[in-house]
Amino acid sequence: MAKQSKDGSPPQLKDPDLYEELRDQGNSKEKAARISNAKANPDMQPSQAGGKSPPYEEWTKEDLYNRAKEIPIEGRSDMSKDELIKALRDH
Repeated sequence: MAKQSKDGSPPQLKDPDLYEELRDQGNSKEKAARISNAKANPDMQPSQAGGKSPPYEEWTKEDLYNRAKEIPIEGRSDMSKDELIKALRDH
């Protein structure tokens, strides 16, 4: 889950278009926000080497389950492949 600001509001995205593009590519909300905000900051130069994993739709259900276990996502053992993808993206 993305961190909230001190007043409890969600963090502000500095590049919402890039955020949406990264989400469409299968990145989690947290990772997409982190990358889009870093790229929008002229003092930061995030690496282009990351993000080379195939989209979740190309992963096997077992690989999705193992990733959900690492995070950990509760209820993963009862989830279908589509449900695992959604849970990983929503994390």
